[in-house]
Parts: sequence; C-alpha cells; structure tokens
Amino acid sequence: MRVEVVQQYAQKCAELFAVGGFASVRRTAQAGLDEAGPSPVLYQWLGQAHAAEDEDDHDAEAERAYREGLAHAPDDLGLHVSYLELCLRADAFEYPGRAKRAVMLRARIDELAPVGSPHRERVDTALAWAGRGYWDEVASAATRNEMRQAETAELSERVTEAFRPDSAVATAPDAGGEDLKAAELAAALELLQGPANAPLRLLLAHRGTAYLAAFLGAFAVNRLLVETGVVTFSLWGFLLWIPLLAADAKLGAARKLARQRVVARIEEGHARQTTATGSG
Repeated sequence: MRVEVVQQYAQKCAELFAVGGFASVRRTAQAGLDEAGPSPVLYQWLGQAHAAEDEDDHDAEAERAYREGLAHAPDDLGLHVSYLELCLRADAFEYPGRAKRAVMLRARIDELAPVGSPHRERVDTALAWAGRGYWDEVASAATRNEMRQAETAELSERVTEAFRPDSAVATAPDAGGEDLKAAELAAALELLQGPANAPLRLLLAHRGTAYLAAFLGAFAVNRLLVETGVVTFSLWGFLLWIPLLAADAKLGAARKLARQRVVARIEEGHARQTTATGSG
C-alpha cells in the first residue's frame, strides 16, 4: 500500500514538474512524505523542485532534501546523482563544502552504478556541463536566448493568425485542458484583446520587420543627435525599442499566466483522483 502511495505522489510530481510547476511539486512531494513517510524518490523530487528555481535559498533547501533522503536511503542512486548535479553547479568559492562533496558523491556513484547505466550517463553529462569554459558559457547562453526568441516568435505568429478576421480561435474560450501551448495562446489572446492593445498586435504581426526598423531607427537617431551637436553621446534612439519590448512582455506574461492555469488544472485533477480514491 505504501509503495502505491509513493508511486502516485511521484507521478503527480512528474506531471507538475513537466509544466514548470516547481512550487506545486514541492507541496506534492512534501505531502507524500507526510503521508507515506521517508521515500528516496519523493526526497529527490523535493530537491529537484528546489534546485530548478536556481536561487541560493532554494539550493540550500535542495541540499537539505537530498541529505535527508540519503540519511534514510544511503545507497539510492537517484539521490546521489541529483545531489552531485547540485554540487557541480555550486560556486566553489561561495560554497566550498558542496564542491568537496561532489568528489565524494562521484566516488560513491562509481561504486553503485554499473558502467553504461542511465545514472552514469547523467553523471557524465553533469561533469561535462561543470567543466565548461568561458566561451562554452557564452555559447550556451546564446543558444538559450535563441530558443527563447524562437518560442516568442512562434507564439507571436500563432497570436497573429488567431486575430485574423476569418479565424475562429480568437473568440474561442480557454479549453481548460493541460496543453501548455494551447493555454499560452488562450492567455495571449486574452491579454491582447481590445483597442488599447491594437498597436501591440500590429507589432507582433510584423515582429521581424519591427525589430529591424527599431534597430536601424535607434542607430539613426543616436547618430543624428550626436552629429547635430545636441548631445555628445546618445542612447535616446533606443527608446524606439520600448513598444517592441512591451509587446514581448505581453507574451511573457501570457506564458506565466498559462503555466499557472495549467498547474492549477493538474492539481485539481489530482485532488479529484484523491477524492475518488478515498470515496472508493
């Protein structure tokens, strides 16, 4: 019975983690620990949901969760690998203790995990990530930025298509499902409705052209102000970027709202399952 309860809570954590509901994962994992008692997999979810926030306070809580888990299950590979990933990510100057623990964790994983196992692969990936140099960091940051820009451009295109006069999507209500992309579109349409948002919708409809025009316009304005002697150095031209940043900020707000809604729906589904199980 206890194993089934742990599995149910672990499945709930996995569903919430997949959509970025890290706070909900923490609540769910803790509820599972309170109900079923110490469990390596739930301590691992608790730690990972803290570590995913990428903040010092959350890292400390993640470490606490991993250490508590290992106190109950000292040979659990999942906890060892997750803890190792946290230690490798830590700043060795600010947190020298974690850096030292990474060496011990690696040695213990080598003892426990067979060669070629998924756990060893995770360790190799974590070690490769930790061994990156400055230019690797720059390239990685550039890749992440490109991915974010691509996601924003993709959502912008979907919003523009939905607002076309012959589209039925713009007037359709939020379906209320757990599809994050569908929820993002529904939230974006909601936040961009009305005459006041018409300029932002126009910018999103011509986003690529608008960015190019803003770049060239900012350069031209700054150069004109300097060459005419109005100022000796100018950044005023970059004010032309404000409407574009406002439009992208709307899409960012829509993503955040969509994630909150999807997480809430998943939690509601979990609550119904619990109620049905209890009544059954």
